[in-house]
Amino acid sequence: MVNSALATKFELDSLDHKHNCPNCGSRGLHIFYEVRNVPVHSCLMMPSKKKALDFPCGDVVLGFCPECGFITNVEFDANCSAYAPNYESQQSYSPTFNKFAKFLADKWIEKYDLHDKDIVEIGCDKGDFLILLCELGNNRGVGIDPSVVPGRVESEASDRVKFIREYYSKNHAEYVGNFICCRHTLEHIQNTKEFVQTVRDSIGDRTEIAFCLEIPDNTRVMQQMAFEDIYYEHCSYFSPGTLARLFRSCGFEVTDLYKEYGGQYLIVEAQPIAEQTSDKVHPFEESVADVAADVKYFAQNIQGKLQAWKDTLTQMKAENQKVVVWGSGSKCVAFLTTLDTIDRIEYVVDINPNRHGQFIPGVGKEIMSPEFLKQYQPDKVIVMNEIYCDEIGKMMEEMGVSAELMTL
Repeated sequence: MVNSALATKFELDSLDHKHNCPNCGSRGLHIFYEVRNVPVHSCLMMPSKKKALDFPCGDVVLGFCPECGFITNVEFDANCSAYAPNYESQQSYSPTFNKFAKFLADKWIEKYDLHDKDIVEIGCDKGDFLILLCELGNNRGVGIDPSVVPGRVESEASDRVKFIREYYSKNHAEYVGNFICCRHTLEHIQNTKEFVQTVRDSIGDRTEIAFCLEIPDNTRVMQQMAFEDIYYEHCSYFSPGTLARLFRSCGFEVTDLYKEYGGQYLIVEAQPIAEQTSDKVHPFEESVADVAADVKYFAQNIQGKLQAWKDTLTQMKAENQKVVVWGSGSKCVAFLTTLDTIDRIEYVVDINPNRHGQFIPGVGKEIMSPEFLKQYQPDKVIVMNEIYCDEIGKMMEEMGVSAELMTL
């Protein structure tokens, strides 16, 4: 695999008029970053190294909309999406993530009185969060996701939860319930306005029904130059203001807007309104000009960060250091393919047992259990998400592994 990450010169007076913004419909986007020849999926598990290396590739070319602040991959092809049961992004094997999931579930249950209610989750993955909501509030649930695996999560609430292995569409308008949530799904959808409008249309005049949505926060990605969070699956990138403007344009009023999980996740809570467009602006929103400044900073500085990591990995390889990546998901795929340094890393480990023995698409590395580190005894462990450092450090100490932890 041969990649090239390129940040182009970002000028507000230079528009690429070939593309429309899928968020607001305006014509013309500023192209500012591209990575060529990357796997079109990061979390589809491959049964062999050959199949992993032969996995289809596409291009990431990010365009910024000067009208609404939205960022999209203009080269994204939805026909490449193949979410299925072997799509493995389940994070509930991490105590850190589980703590956050319970915190969020408790918060929404209390705030929206979710007791003995009907809950719909769009993009429920394997059903962990939906089942948690049903357990804690004695609720009933419907989860819609093409990658769902009924029975994966064992729970006393399982008989109160229905799973539909399909992509969400207007055909699911009957599933509204008393509360709708959607976590880490919108960033995978190209036609963002169409998606949110479909949810709003399904609610109709039932204005008491809240819609809560969680996605990665792109402000952090731009400001921290978090290139590991830019990959083909994620075709849509939102800041707080961009997300709020989208919801208002689709007939929602934003009731709350905030970040969680160490500032990595952006959450919007909204209610449908009878009026066409709400004029209520949340104080957490930033302006389009603020987003433009973040994009400019990213474009001007990202090459330096990429080169620094290439040099670091090359030096460690030259010194014959044993280097391992912890975390085999999308961040790992983006980290290794963007830098084109797959050969600098020997092994990748992950806490999710459903990934062990599988191979990473486009990368070809076999995913190992953390227990593997006992025998391998690496010199360095590069942690793909720093929020897990304490958890990983404790696991390594218990296993007798004394490697240095590095973060992105």
